[in-house]
Amino acid sequence: MKINEIKLNKSNPRLFKDYKFEKLKKSISEFPKMLELRPMIIDDQNIVLGGNMRLTALKDLGYKEIPDNWVKRASELTDDEKQRFVIADNVGFGDWDWDILANTFDSELLLDWGLEVPSFEEVNLDDFFEENNEQDKENKNKIILEYTENDYNKVIEAFTKHSGSKEQIIYKLLGL
Repeated sequence: MKINEIKLNKSNPRLFKDYKFEKLKKSISEFPKMLELRPMIIDDQNIVLGGNMRLTALKDLGYKEIPDNWVKRASELTDDEKQRFVIADNVGFGDWDWDILANTFDSELLLDWGLEVPSFEEVNLDDFFEENNEQDKENKNKIILEYTENDYNKVIEAFTKHSGSKEQIIYKLLGL
């Protein structure tokens, strides 16, 4: 299939971040079989429903044609189903099991493959707690966490995906 026949979805709600885009291009260059195993999805007008970033990366890498099996046509979808697919294709439903990743995979390879691996250092939990001296409140302790501005914004965004107070969300995430 000629790459210029495939059209980017102008309604794609995903952003292309430079560093992730570069990792995707590297991944495609090193492991093109992935595109066969996880093809771009297009509608009957050749508009991408899933794979806008892959298409952009292929163009940036200089591809003019791609194997037909790198693209799958979704002719049977209604307009509502197309919209749903665009979102559902980009939603991460699961969470990473960091223990398995740490004990089974090389962290540098994971980074190379595009997975953002947090840095886990030895932490003294006593450093996170301080006493609350307000007499009129129930005896409570505070946990203080410090983040870079970028990480802080990610944490705040993650909180918006859960219901309840920040304290309740942390409690749930810790499985308590």
